[in-house]
Amino acid sequence: MFQKLITYSIRHKLVIGVLSIALAIWGVWSLMHLPFDSTPDITDNQVQVITQAPSLGAQEVEQYVTTPVELALANIPRIQERRSISRSGLSVITLVFDDAADIYWARSQVSQVVEQLEKELPKNTETEMGPIATGLGEIYHYTIRAKEGYEHKYSLTQLRTMQDWIVRKQLSGTPGVAEVSGWGGYVKQYEVAINTDQLNASGVSVSEVFEALQRNNANTGGSYIEQNSNQYYIRGIGVVKNLEDVANITVKTVDGTPVKVGDVAKVQLGHATRFGAVTRNGEGEVVAGITIMLKGENFQEVIKNVKERINQIQKSLPEGVVIEPFIDRTNLVDRVEGTIARNLIEGGLIVIFVLVIFLGNWRAGLVVASVIPLSMLFAFGMMKTFGIDGNLMSLGAIDFGMIVDSAVIIVEAVVTHINTGHFSQPEVRAAYLAQCQNGGAATPFALTQKQMDEEVHFSASRIRQSAAFGEIIIMIVYIPLMTLVGIEGKMFRPMALTVFFAILGAFILSLTYVPMASSLMLSRKVRTRKTFSDRVIEKLQAWYRPVLDWVLARNKDVITGAVALFCVSVVGFKFLGGEFIPSLEEGDFAVEMSMSQGTSLSQMVESCTKAEKLLKKEYPEIKQVVSRIGSAEIPTDPMPVERADIMIALKPKAEWTSAKTTPELMEKMEETLSAIPGLEAEISQPIQMRNNELLTGIKQDVAIKIFGDDLDVLTQQAGKVKKMIEDVPGVSGIFVEEVAGLPQIQVKYNHEKMAAYGVSVDDISEILETTFAGAVAGSLYEGDKKFDIVLRMDPSQRNVESLEQLSIPLKDGTDIPLSQVADIDESPAPAQVSHEDGARRIYVGFNVKGRDVQSTVEDIQEILDEKLKLPDGYYYNYGGEFENLQSATNRLMVVIPIALVIILLLLYATVKNVRESLFVFSAIPLAAIGGVWALWLRGMPFSISAGVGFIALFGVAVLNGIVLIGQMNQMQREEKTADKLSASIGVTELIHHRIIESCMVRLRPVLMTALVASMGFLPMALSQGDGAEVQRPLATVVIGGLITSTLLTLLVLPAIYKTFTKK
Repeated sequence: MFQKLITYSIRHKLVIGVLSIALAIWGVWSLMHLPFDSTPDITDNQVQVITQAPSLGAQEVEQYVTTPVELALANIPRIQERRSISRSGLSVITLVFDDAADIYWARSQVSQVVEQLEKELPKNTETEMGPIATGLGEIYHYTIRAKEGYEHKYSLTQLRTMQDWIVRKQLSGTPGVAEVSGWGGYVKQYEVAINTDQLNASGVSVSEVFEALQRNNANTGGSYIEQNSNQYYIRGIGVVKNLEDVANITVKTVDGTPVKVGDVAKVQLGHATRFGAVTRNGEGEVVAGITIMLKGENFQEVIKNVKERINQIQKSLPEGVVIEPFIDRTNLVDRVEGTIARNLIEGGLIVIFVLVIFLGNWRAGLVVASVIPLSMLFAFGMMKTFGIDGNLMSLGAIDFGMIVDSAVIIVEAVVTHINTGHFSQPEVRAAYLAQCQNGGAATPFALTQKQMDEEVHFSASRIRQSAAFGEIIIMIVYIPLMTLVGIEGKMFRPMALTVFFAILGAFILSLTYVPMASSLMLSRKVRTRKTFSDRVIEKLQAWYRPVLDWVLARNKDVITGAVALFCVSVVGFKFLGGEFIPSLEEGDFAVEMSMSQGTSLSQMVESCTKAEKLLKKEYPEIKQVVSRIGSAEIPTDPMPVERADIMIALKPKAEWTSAKTTPELMEKMEETLSAIPGLEAEISQPIQMRNNELLTGIKQDVAIKIFGDDLDVLTQQAGKVKKMIEDVPGVSGIFVEEVAGLPQIQVKYNHEKMAAYGVSVDDISEILETTFAGAVAGSLYEGDKKFDIVLRMDPSQRNVESLEQLSIPLKDGTDIPLSQVADIDESPAPAQVSHEDGARRIYVGFNVKGRDVQSTVEDIQEILDEKLKLPDGYYYNYGGEFENLQSATNRLMVVIPIALVIILLLLYATVKNVRESLFVFSAIPLAAIGGVWALWLRGMPFSISAGVGFIALFGVAVLNGIVLIGQMNQMQREEKTADKLSASIGVTELIHHRIIESCMVRLRPVLMTALVASMGFLPMALSQGDGAEVQRPLATVVIGGLITSTLLTLLVLPAIYKTFTKK
């Protein structure tokens, strides 16, 4: 089949030319429409169930909401993990489905269960599902604020109203946007602030006011009447339109006098209870919004739509109000794209340069180089077809040196074949020899196009099998990577597929385009002059020959040395340490900030403003700094009020002056923030933090999770763990989940006294909830804007004294203060209860800095195994990045042996001899030596990126061995036909001669393959661009491995061959 393709391509050049142009057009179109992002989306398939229960504390939320909902949801098929957080007024349950489950099917299953359950949940609870989004979903964070000079014109309530009713409303219809969440400011309400003294004086109860508001705010229809020839519709207009209308509603009539709402309450503009706020640049509060992208959408299209819509919205906002982005992921994506493009272009240019130097022929170099863009365009077309996004991982392992391997072999064979004059056509050979004898050196012998076609066909067909095998072995090595699942599958399967597509493209092109282009573009003249390339190779051969003689003289010592070096490398590998994936430098920082339990929102606003001022003053690198305190309106990330995420948008790295590197700047900023009393700060990066949190429910890199029933015991054990690990090197920013110690005023009902007065728990709870938490008694519309009418106690009266004096109406029309039927005291209560798969848990989280994750956790494991003794029924495990690293390493332990077995089988299929297959296979441990040492020299731990590098390396490493063994076998066959064995020369000398000759002949292709493959990765290994940190370990392993593999193949393989070959 290969033969037929080559024949067809040379005979039908126009068809191949047109198909090549069609391939280029398809590839360019695919590239223009290919979704691009910074990294693959590794978030698992999640559905969040969010229940807001304003009147319940953390423990009640756990008992009455979270536990029953979790139990009901547990039976939905294909759920892999359940996590939940129960906090005062809020329950967030996260369900993780397997990756193959359709997210819309999963949501419909959850929706059905929640719908059936809603009747059983406490009243005044609202349940909804979180947006269909992922860890990379928060694509555009913006603030809405008043410009300089307009600060006093717009209040935070007005700005929040603009966010909810102008910005959010217009952004919501944008294609690809799942949700727009508001944060900070004040949500406007019409507040009926009851005055308990006036209520008591008028003889009106809270429930009567509530009922009056509900019954006196509606329009109604009375069908229509016909009169003369017209039809008139009847409408009853009773809707309240402003504060005055609300104040004029009659509650009841006492002694013939109507008591209106305005008589017993102050009707005013108020706001909903706040669970979060946003501050900016140390200038005080602003309103923020987060645009969340729908799962599976094309980031570039969505962000373009969002920005266009934002520009339109800006025009519709009142004068002096601006929308300003503070985190826009386009910047990161553009920087990462720049890094990928730069590495690919530089790698391509280096490969072309090496090819031209080694081939000594610029035309040959161009033919081979033209395969690079065509195979890449083929890869882009396939990526678009198979729905693979372009990002740092999918395009991060492409090495043009590997791609052009087979094209190099074919073109080099054609050039050598023509220049040596060993033509396959007898008449051409005769003509060439005749010209040489007649002294035709002045005018080089030239072939006609037809003769050139025949010669290209002959040489390409002869070498095709070894060229094809090279491509096939590299392609097949990547197949086991395609079996990875979970997070590492999402990271590395796209990479494996993209490399597979690019090499497949090069494979097809080398059978079709390369023979066609060779016959058209290569010179048809026979050149016998030595080129620069020939002179370089001769010089290298002169250096190599004595070394090879020395090696063959001490063949057993050389093999022993190689084995010893491999053993040392295996031991060295154990000391490398390990991390999951090197963290991507996003170019922005996120500070996790926390204060003591029970800190008020106003105190947090003050502290965050102070932190922002400090940072802005000290660091000119900061573009802007925005703090998100507490929870957003859609609390997918349910932070308590005493915690905040400070987002720091930075200028490009070239403009930094305070520090040169990201870790250095992080450290300095942490020191600056430690000057603020009572504030704990730990710096990471926005996407990293969000991914950690969505994957494991924990924002830190690593977590020690302790499971058990009693919250006090869990808190106590977590405190012990914190003390044990705080001095471990690498551990930074230890955070113990705050589960207890929330200050609470508890109203404990006295049932005997209640029975004496004839009141029930429900009666008192309703009044307590209405007066303090507030109860929604209807809505008021301003055009298309809808605002709640809320009944609650006047804010100025909301204190412990008012609580004690709260009037409880009795059946006889009199009332008593709450303190008559209840004891009121202050005591700490649970702040948060977390579950994992239904079991209560607490975690101790920390980030790892200045050290790899694996060795840090191994140190901690030793300490905990020795010192931590948990009570019966309590146990702990590890979560976060360490968990990911362990599962990925376990899968690599299966995938790498499979790849090695496949290589061995393919080797056997090629050389059809077990012994020789093992000779060639020896290149793999020799390559591993270089990979390990390269990582060690550059101070890099073993990561999954490096693991993938080893798999890629093994595929390339065996190619050189095949080339050498193939040449030795060919010479052995020639010796048999020449019947040299019957001559006086001994077997040992014959083998020695065979090895020397083979190594000399094959030195050029061996060096060229290795140089081209390693040089293609060089820009990636040295790159300092954004995103390069993920590619660097992979490139380092391949380059280091190819250096040792090539050197040792040229020295150790001849020694092995001499030792184990007897004829």
